[in-house]
Amino acid sequence: MTQTYAPTYTAQRSWLGRTEDFLDDKGKGAWIAAMVVGFILFWPLGLALLAYMIWSKRMFKSSSCSKRARRGSITGRSTGNAAFDAYKADTLARLEEEQTNFEAFLSRLREAKDKAEFDQFMAEGSKNDDDTQKA
Repeated sequence: MTQTYAPTYTAQRSWLGRTEDFLDDKGKGAWIAAMVVGFILFWPLGLALLAYMIWSKRMFKSSSCSKRARRGSITGRSTGNAAFDAYKADTLARLEEEQTNFEAFLSRLREAKDKAEFDQFMAEGSKNDDDTQKA
């Protein structure tokens, strides 16, 4: 028989650790607000917070990147339902093909617009040259 042991002692974090956890829960805005308040109260404190934010990479974390990374791992994972997985794979392939076709369409549209603008520029340039030669 295996006996599970739950320790009664739990390490308490220091007030700095608890403050760091609190600011992490609130997000990047809370860190920036704390830094601004630090600069207002005592500039070395604000500078220290800025240095810590850069050193710990809290300044450059982006929640949208982490959501995008999680979404990518979800789409590749099997659900266990073969019919749904096949449907999902077909749908994703179709959407990727549509996205590629749409990007190609936008590229052709930009090229046509650029060509039309260039042709108009050249026509105006030759018209101005004709006007200057007549004068």
